[in-house]
Amino acid sequence: MQTTWILVADSTRARIFETQNTEHDLREIEDIANPQGRAGTHDLETDSLGRFYGKGERQQAHTAPPHVSPVEHEIELFTKSLADYLDKARTEHRYDKLCLIAPPKFLGRMHQKLSKEAQKLVEEEIAKDISWFGAKDVEAYLEGKKH
Repeated sequence: MQTTWILVADSTRARIFETQNTEHDLREIEDIANPQGRAGTHDLETDSLGRFYGKGERQQAHTAPPHVSPVEHEIELFTKSLADYLDKARTEHRYDKLCLIAPPKFLGRMHQKLSKEAQKLVEEEIAKDISWFGAKDVEAYLEGKKH
């Protein structure tokens, strides 16, 4: 019997469901929150920007803007932690197949962060935000996709 994990996620929350077969046995095994994914940039910035001196300048320092916003950085960290969790579970043989359901941008990030070995187990990717669905609603959504 093969075990399929279904990751339903967005930038603020990820839930992992497990099913042993295709019929009505979806159960939630993990619920991971990322409250920083919803925070505003001003909530995450606590320090001033770094300062540097240009070539030949001694008096006037310039600030160095970040390449990504603090919120984007937190979302990247969250995505990386999810990918690491899925990869660790893969090495422990906790699932045989993987289904990813997330908004398009987050789905792209997940795909980039997953190891090559975990990517090989991805059976389906669905670009849809259903992270707020209950277990029964996720199950009904997946059943609707099959028909």
